[in-house]
Amino acid sequence: MAVMPPAPPPPASKPNGFHGAVSEFKRRLIEATLAQAGGNRTRAARALGLQRTYLLRLMREFEVRIPPPPGPWRRGGGDNGHAAPPGTDVPRAVLSPKERAP
Repeated sequence: MAVMPPAPPPPASKPNGFHGAVSEFKRRLIEATLAQAGGNRTRAARALGLQRTYLLRLMREFEVRIPPPPGPWRRGGGDNGHAAPPGTDVPRAVLSPKERAP
């Protein structure tokens, strides 16, 4: 009867050797830089000398979560991909002076 090797530990466990320590260092560096940048991933990527998309990939890999800033909310109407906070009345379109009634 063949003996099965023990199952490897889950990836969320403590760092394992050199590579685990390097991964943990990278995760903490990303978290600290994001906190310093106020959660702005573009500024954090620039500060780290990385492309923003590569930073996003590393954030997924190391499961880095940054909570949204406490506010103030952007005043977008949702047309450009930014949603207004719940309960605010934001016009869908703003008329230029030429478009207003005379």
